[in-house]
Amino acid sequence: MDLRAQGEVTKAVLSYFVRFPGAADNLEGITRWRLQEERVHRTLEETRVALDWLTAVGYLIREDSLSVEPLFRLNDARRDEAVALVLSDGKST
Repeated sequence: MDLRAQGEVTKAVLSYFVRFPGAADNLEGITRWRLQEERVHRTLEETRVALDWLTAVGYLIREDSLSVEPLFRLNDARRDEAVALVLSDGKST
């Protein structure tokens, strides 16, 4: 049997049970954790894109470190512009 032919959902469900062999859940529970996992992944990617853009245009400063994940902070030099953008309709003028 070819797992790939069954689709990504089938593979994701089987992968979950392989990682957690003691797990047991019903259809609704499995659907709930799958949706949550997808939402987290999508939200993580959307946040990464937002941070990349905000850093590229100078609203945020990225601080890299060898010991921890990069940290982001407001660029004080662009604070007033950032406040104005947040308070506006979100479109840069």
